[in-house]
Amino acid sequence: MSLSIEPNPRVTFAVHHEDADIAIVEKPTRVPTQPGKGHQTDTLLNGLFARWGNQLQNLGKSRDFGLLHRLDRETSGLLVVALRPAAYDKLRDDFAARKVRKFYWAVCAKAPREPTGVIRMPIIETPGVGGTSGMKLARITRAGAGKPAVTAYRLLDANEHAALIEARPVTGRLHQVRLHLNAIGCPILGDTIYGPRRVHGASPRLALHAHRLALVHPTTGQAVDIRTDWPRDLRKLLKQVRLSTAVPAARSAVPGAASVDHDDPAEDQAQ
Repeated sequence: MSLSIEPNPRVTFAVHHEDADIAIVEKPTRVPTQPGKGHQTDTLLNGLFARWGNQLQNLGKSRDFGLLHRLDRETSGLLVVALRPAAYDKLRDDFAARKVRKFYWAVCAKAPREPTGVIRMPIIETPGVGGTSGMKLARITRAGAGKPAVTAYRLLDANEHAALIEARPVTGRLHQVRLHLNAIGCPILGDTIYGPRRVHGASPRLALHAHRLALVHPTTGQAVDIRTDWPRDLRKLLKQVRLSTAVPAARSAVPGAASVDHDDPAEDQAQ
């Protein structure tokens, strides 16, 4: 079978769940999710094709070769990939209905005013400028001008150096977690695009990790809840800023996160 995406076995990733219908993988930092400008053969999708090329090719471009959501290049963490058309279609519907839950750890410059909360600020995409020319960017805008965006959060640990926040984006806007945390005064360390200058060199990369993914299996109907530990580089950062590296206990829900409008799953974009 001729493959549309060049397989690259040198792109490595951890596999946390695999069956005939889906795979849940952990994308390393600094690896783009899919090919784009300047990255045609070194992306996660190239690595996925090296392992599941025939299945992903069978899904085709119309089903995004199995990709149901994306992570930004510097963000590490969990992604679900469909391996069969029926599984893709069911999960796409679940993403649209906001039945798939994603949780992120973010190491931020300071703690939020309230230890838990829900951020409701619309987001609009903007063209890249200056050093980000050609890159998709976004910004928070006034109500009615952008698309609704909702992020629930809880504070896990904090000191005078930094704060550890768990964020759950209920909607899936471009760079939503980064924008929302920055908007409440908690910029993510290493965010050179949206964060103030003081956080640019505070981390060797964007300190954001998609640590948990919870969904209903598209074929069996069973609950699938996958969680990861800290990647090595962020564990080192936590020690430097004297925050706990213990994996916090998960919660099944976050306050106020259920009452949001449903969206097109194609909007579930990179964080």
